[in-house]
Amino acid sequence: MSKQSTAKPAVEPTENQAAPAFSGTTTDGQHLSMADLKGTPLVLYFYPRDNTPGCTTEARDFQAHLTDFESAGARVIGVSNDDAASHRKFCDKQGLTFPLIADTDRSVSEAFNVLRMKNMFGKRFEGIERSTFLIDADGVIRRAWRKVKVPGHVDEVLEAVKAL
Repeated sequence: MSKQSTAKPAVEPTENQAAPAFSGTTTDGQHLSMADLKGTPLVLYFYPRDNTPGCTTEARDFQAHLTDFESAGARVIGVSNDDAASHRKFCDKQGLTFPLIADTDRSVSEAFNVLRMKNMFGKRFEGIERSTFLIDADGVIRRAWRKVKVPGHVDEVLEAVKAL
């Protein structure tokens, strides 16, 4: 039985507001929080599931441009509700070197208000709506992309990072 979340943030995170406080554990076992990440621009992207076509393409696109993001001073972190074991397999299979947060309790997804009711094969469930947030070094959301379409998205995010 899937966990159904009813909690919503008091205010939906939007551009030019402080990013919500969050914490999570990455594929390499590192505990990260918003407080730890201040001082460096952050691309925090939410994706529905490991090893699905759109999510794989998006992750590969971020990986292909990772040195460009790093050269611009930004970190890239992916988030899904899959567990750490799934993330490790996904990273190994796709050659991903940036961290993924295993948001199994959905707290990060809830903080950024990216959970939506979905319908697949006649079954309703709550899942992540593909979304990306560009957070500046001071912890302020500078860009928010919701209902992301994968083609061209990473290029658009990289241009926004360069414009910070």
